Amino acid sequence: MMDSESFRETILALDERAAQRAQVVSDGTAALKRLVAVAQGDSGQSQVIASFLLSLYNSYRFKFNLVELRCLDFDLFDDCISVLKMDYQPEVDVHERIENGSAIWESLATQWKNNETENDR
Repeated sequence: MMDSESFRETILALDERAAQRAQVVSDGTAALKRLVAVAQGDSGQSQVIASFLLSLYNSYRFKFNLVELRCLDFDLFDDCISVLKMDYQPEVDVHERIENGSAIWESLATQWKNNETENDR
């Protein structure tokens, strides 16, 4: 059972997170736009970013190995973390934060179809 002090600390922590939420969403959305642009490229980092984004879109259809994040430049890694922070408590699905998101994510799925799980081919 939680004592009153622990309960109070939990409520204060939740209030603090709620107060930070607008900034987390703003930062995450800006990072997401940068990541989408990279994912639409054709480099090794593009493939990692696309796999990351596709996994957030549909983790049953697209698997992502977290170790792949080690292949990214620091800025891209930080952008991935910003998107994860935003998507931790989603108000909308990640692809809905970008105009034409569904079409963009399906385009990424086509471009990087080798990352799709065997069950979905």
